[in-house]
Amino acid sequence: MLKNRVIPCLLLAGNRIVKTRRFRNPVYIGDPVNTVLIFNEKCADELILLDINTSPHGAKPNFSLLKTIANQCFMPLCYGGGIGEIDDIKKLVALGIEKIALNTQAVMNPELISQAANYTGSQSVVVSIDAKKTVWGKYRVYIRGGSRRLPLDPVDMALRAERAGAGEILINSIGRDGSGNGYDLDLIRMITSAVRIPVIACGGAGKIEDLAAAIKIGGASAVAAGSLFIFQGVHRAVLVSYITSDQLQPYLE
Repeated sequence: MLKNRVIPCLLLAGNRIVKTRRFRNPVYIGDPVNTVLIFNEKCADELILLDINTSPHGAKPNFSLLKTIANQCFMPLCYGGGIGEIDDIKKLVALGIEKIALNTQAVMNPELISQAANYTGSQSVVVSIDAKKTVWGKYRVYIRGGSRRLPLDPVDMALRAERAGAGEILINSIGRDGSGNGYDLDLIRMITSAVRIPVIACGGAGKIEDLAAAIKIGGASAVAAGSLFIFQGVHRAVLVSYITSDQLQPYLE
């Protein structure tokens, strides 16, 4: 049986690692290379790195910084942010980045999903879906760092991504981001029930039981978290930690 992966999800802004709450008010955490080195030591299953400044400002990935990070990262690395064309993907793969995450361009230029899958293989293409529930109780997809709402259901988006060749879906709840109140299990279950490819749950984890719930109740294949692995205690002191797959396993039984 395949183990359920536990994945730190780090947000990059400029040359800094930050953490948001509901996609707003980024708080400085530390240096990206130093943070990656800590997760190396903790033997994290994978690492997701999302640059939150690129898409809203039409910027390209910071290839120089990413080269440095990739050289120091000893676990599979997934990167998203500012990827606008296949040449960007080729450059990122050449740097040693194993997975590519597409968000805004997965909606605006879905052909890029297919191009990426043809170049890297579907297993290396992650479509990241940021979703939020409206006041009418409907989930909608957001792009450009959560700043633009679309009249698009996240389930429909996930199905489109799967058909286009994506090998994995990263579903992120904007409303739960940084809250520590647990994942949006309804949202996760909607996605996992619709697609056949693995789904990574993100947004809201505050304790190990939340990770287990996303898998047992939500049906996620993997769980990603930011605040859970960065902040400690009620005063949210910065102290990087990690929960291994082995530590999670008893909560899944």
